[in-house]
Amino acid sequence: MTDSYLDEGFLLDKKVGVNQPKRMENCKILLANTSMDTDKIKVFGSRVRVDAVSKVAELELAEKQKMQEKVKNIVAHGCNVFINRQLIYNYPEQLFADHKVMAIEHADFEGIERLALVTGGEIVSTFGCPDKVKLGTCDVIEEIMIGEDKLLKFAGVPLGEACTIVLRGATQQILDEAERSLHDALCVLTQTVKEPRTVFGGGSAEMLMANVVRDLASTVAGKESMAVEAYAKALQMLPTIIADNGGYDSCELVAELRAAHKSGHITCGLDMQLGRVGDMQKLGITESYQVRCNRTAMISDQ
Repeated sequence: MTDSYLDEGFLLDKKVGVNQPKRMENCKILLANTSMDTDKIKVFGSRVRVDAVSKVAELELAEKQKMQEKVKNIVAHGCNVFINRQLIYNYPEQLFADHKVMAIEHADFEGIERLALVTGGEIVSTFGCPDKVKLGTCDVIEEIMIGEDKLLKFAGVPLGEACTIVLRGATQQILDEAERSLHDALCVLTQTVKEPRTVFGGGSAEMLMANVVRDLASTVAGKESMAVEAYAKALQMLPTIIADNGGYDSCELVAELRAAHKSGHITCGLDMQLGRVGDMQKLGITESYQVRCNRTAMISDQ
């Protein structure tokens, strides 16, 4: 995973059409969701009645002329890059190559939505009014190699914050696990932006809550005190799990952490780098307050 990196711009896992430019500068991008496969008669599932076989050829010629007109209308928008959500068949691909237009097919809905966001363009389905269509822009589109895969890189997009994280690992399982961890981190970051408050990590918040609940249990009469005490033990399990996952003696570390909190050092938590109790405030280890609230509420309901 040490070869993973953050790349500026947007990476799209697609390829450029045959005989089309592999690199384009000062790109004007037309994003579309339209059918580009009407250059041939769909014999299967259709009923065509003709007097002679030559009439079928005339129908196919008419279909090609319709496609020529459609490509002409697309080029009339002044674009030098055409990105379509659907497939682009051989004949329109050849027409785009003749016009020196880079055509990219089958950019799935998620991909083309992101492209519209980062390039500032609009997704269109009809091409009759070029003056009303907003084209996307970027400085360079080029084909690059990452490992054994070819991808398209959109550099210099209007949305300057757009970037791509490239994960590289030895096996697919490692990559899947890294992707899940990265997704979780981005979700936490999103919640933190919405709710900027944070709490100390390393099991500090859970130990603080566990001590308060344990003190409360001593004031509750009857069998309910046992339930309250059990809830305090459940809260204390998180620092125990953190220590176990780090390969340390959880009994010793949790006992030290509990003693530190009882002594008034409520910012203490588990430092997994050194395997000891540390000051989370000095170490800068924090967690999202919103995520912590949601997680505590969820386990409390269960």
